[in-house]
Amino acid sequence: MADGRGGGTLRITGAHVHFDRTRALDGVDLAVGDGEMVVLLGPSGCGKTTLLRAAAGLQPLDAGSIELDGKNLTGQRPDQRGIGLMFQDEVLFPHFDVEGNVAFGLRMAKVPLDERRRRVAEVLALVGLSGFEGRDVATLSGGEAQRVSLARALAPEPRVLLLDEPFGSLDRLLRERLINELRPVLDQVGVTAVHVTHDHHEAFALADRIAVMASGRLLRIGTPEEVWTDPRTAQVARFLGHTNVFEAEVPPALARAAGRENSFVLRADRIEVNPNPAAGERPSADGAAEGTTQLPASVTRRRFRGDRYESRLDVDADGVTTTLDAITPYGPAVGAAVTVLIGSGAVIPLERCR
Repeated sequence: MADGRGGGTLRITGAHVHFDRTRALDGVDLAVGDGEMVVLLGPSGCGKTTLLRAAAGLQPLDAGSIELDGKNLTGQRPDQRGIGLMFQDEVLFPHFDVEGNVAFGLRMAKVPLDERRRRVAEVLALVGLSGFEGRDVATLSGGEAQRVSLARALAPEPRVLLLDEPFGSLDRLLRERLINELRPVLDQVGVTAVHVTHDHHEAFALADRIAVMASGRLLRIGTPEEVWTDPRTAQVARFLGHTNVFEAEVPPALARAAGRENSFVLRADRIEVNPNPAAGERPSADGAAEGTTQLPASVTRRRFRGDRYESRLDVDADGVTTTLDAITPYGPAVGAAVTVLIGSGAVIPLERCR
């Protein structure tokens, strides 16, 4: 790591937290390697923030353990754990200037004044705010306030940094900018990080590995490519953004295209959409790649996304109308008659329905 600091290995084993009859955490196991960023992805109320609070020492476990570099953290105060926490709302102290906010943890740790000032200048430079020490926090923009919050979390040199939806309250453009800036900062420091979000785009942009959670359980963990191409369950597939998810009662034509009776995804970006040679004409199999199924369809919706078109199609699957989404470089007009081509590369098998 660039300045000699490094992250730690965080291990959470069998974590259980109950709130009355609600299982906020239900036997969660998670290991985060030295310098790795794991993104916890899931809907509101799935247990993501509870897991972060437990790791930080703000929420006791009903069962299970949390270790940092093999050391059990049970019973240790939050300030003794070597773990930093950054919240969605920056929660800056209004009676302190930027320097006072960033230096807060250092002052609590009784770091000498000269060393505090050196460290504050260092982390402000890291987040692109050199010279902001004397600024009143009330004058900061939303993005500047979040950078100050990040600098404050990094100033005590935590082994692990926990980020609880830190960009959730920002507008889209600013959020995208800070997402792009965050990972290089953390990589330069070498800190281990766990980041919480409900936005799968944010998760794919940041993560070394994504851990998908629902109802207090960890459903799937892997690299972004692994979880996208092999979500394993329909629940995970839908939360990652797949829309063509088929679990049961699949039209025979689509089942033949997928080579499965049920439990599969058809990737929207792997479905080909071609204009019909004549309006209403049923496509022929001539010229289709081997193993490719062709079906007639009509376009019911089209959205331009800058680098692609997202189309919704009513597909005639042997007389059964089925809705499919497709992502293509061009977008047929709404109402256009088209041919949908589905090859094996579009199919993601899922665990069979039980």
